[in-house]
Amino acid sequence: MKRLFLICAALVMAFAVMPKAAMAQDDIEATTLIKKGDKAPDFTVEMVDGEQITLSKLKGKVVVVNFWATWCPPCRQELKVVEKELINRFKGKPFVFLPVSRGDSREAVEAFRNKMVYTFPMGLDSNSTLYRKYAKTYIPRNFLIDKSGRVVKASVGYNAEEFDELIKLIDKTIKK
Repeated sequence: MKRLFLICAALVMAFAVMPKAAMAQDDIEATTLIKKGDKAPDFTVEMVDGEQITLSKLKGKVVVVNFWATWCPPCRQELKVVEKELINRFKGKPFVFLPVSRGDSREAVEAFRNKMVYTFPMGLDSNSTLYRKYAKTYIPRNFLIDKSGRVVKASVGYNAEEFDELIKLIDKTIKK
């Protein structure tokens, strides 16, 4: 009887989880406002150092717009590999990594940068205005934008395999 109960419980849990996983993917799709093939919405972002960067002025370069937050564990994981795997790898090529902190204050981003000893520029989107042009929820989000300003890939979350695929796609997009 106990074994039958355990089997039934396992089946109930399996059926309960499967629809949630599919629903989560559907939710990610529904909350992604800008998709592959779309023209990337233009914006100007203030960087921590005070510089203003306008996306449309980066035309002719491949850009990864990365939305993240200081409190987000997957964002932190991703940012740890960015300098070596993106910035240094594509140095001297027509490529820009544009990380934009969503919902964090300047002070929080500066403290995070100092604590983590990051030297690359970071943008500020304290009220999530820029983020809401691209998505409704979920971070980290990467939008790979080609030299003409079109989105080549939109991704959510961080895992090493997907990040490796992003690197390959950046390289391929630069070579076009």
